[in-house]
Amino acid sequence: MSIQWKGVMPAVTTNFTSEDCLDFKMFEINLKAQLNAGVEGIILGGTLGEASTLLEEEKKELVLETVRIVDGKVPVIMNIAEQTTRGAIDAAQKAESFGAKGLMMLPPMRYKATDHETIVYFSEVAKSTSLPIMIYNNPVDYKIEVTLDMFEELLKLDNIQAVKESTRDISNVTRIINRFGSRLKILTGVDTLGLESLLMGADGWVGGLVDAFPEETVAVYKLAKAGRIQEALTIYRWFLPLLELDINAQLVQNIKLAEVGAGLGTEYVRAPRIPLIGKERERVLAIIDEGLRTRPTLPDYKSL
Repeated sequence: MSIQWKGVMPAVTTNFTSEDCLDFKMFEINLKAQLNAGVEGIILGGTLGEASTLLEEEKKELVLETVRIVDGKVPVIMNIAEQTTRGAIDAAQKAESFGAKGLMMLPPMRYKATDHETIVYFSEVAKSTSLPIMIYNNPVDYKIEVTLDMFEELLKLDNIQAVKESTRDISNVTRIINRFGSRLKILTGVDTLGLESLLMGADGWVGGLVDAFPEETVAVYKLAKAGRIQEALTIYRWFLPLLELDINAQLVQNIKLAEVGAGLGTEYVRAPRIPLIGKERERVLAIIDEGLRTRPTLPDYKSL
């Protein structure tokens, strides 16, 4: 299965039971809601997936179970976030052997690599696998920016194909298009810039709140791409207070709480994270409750 690097691709959460085991029953409910809404890929093992807390065997189970549930309808993409090049190569090869059809890659974790070191890191992993790769460019959170000059070098490798654009600089979408045309596919990675990025020419949207609101997210994407901007904007304005829950240090807890409200998940997180408490919990619940209360009626976006 080739990856088109377009459409909405949820960075899905990892569901846990109250005993801190993987909850594949609830995970399947969420995945099926994503597929029914019309997403075009499933991304595992990102920040929202609490990958840093997962055991190696759990990562394997997660990929295998997702491949089973998705059943070839959309590609399964595994996130790679490792401290060493050797570890990243091993993770990429394991993901491929388990049935993943693509990779999303972060720069080296913990060590702030130089531009050259970052290029070599991505290149060595890309050479080790046949899977297509989307580079996750998020200098705000991960302190390493993949510049356009760096992409110039990286794009010499055919399987480096896309960027999850999370610099928070909306004009970067235009810079990438001006420099590389359609060679580097662009997926916005910041929920609060989702519609803006699509209107500037981004090919897709790696979403967070899509985990709780898949139909609304895909509707915004489809309407925007169909030129029905006012309809997309109306939904997006309703959506924005919820989308802002993604731009927060407790985004995992926030989005899992939203999943509970939408009937698509549980609130269990893995320590050191704990569910929200006190005034912050009340604040987030108020946003979610208001969003659910005023949830818009969607047009027939699936026929677009």
